Amino acid sequence: MMPAEFQTILDEHPLTLLYFSTPTCNVCKVLRPRVEAFLKEEPPWYFQYMNTDESMEIAGQNLIFAVPTLLLMADGREIARLSRHFGMHELEQPVKRYAKLFNQAES
Repeated sequence: MMPAEFQTILDEHPLTLLYFSTPTCNVCKVLRPRVEAFLKEEPPWYFQYMNTDESMEIAGQNLIFAVPTLLLMADGREIARLSRHFGMHELEQPVKRYAKLFNQAES
């Protein structure tokens, strides 16, 4: 993915979860479907898979040094980061909190 495409995604989706991974990461392969399924239950979150092997510039700009790394972005700014060793329960709190705030602001 090119940096311009990346910026467009952030501009179009106010709440975005960036899932940084590599094709060889076995933990990432198991975790990804669980994260995607969870986000479908928490609109308006948008899921974006980022292959760090193909998007090295974006990974570098976001200081991604380990996979999996999840960046939660609100209006293009990082609001939370989970990297390497984390559980789904650690993801649930910020996702639900910001979804609630976003939904309140929209109404």
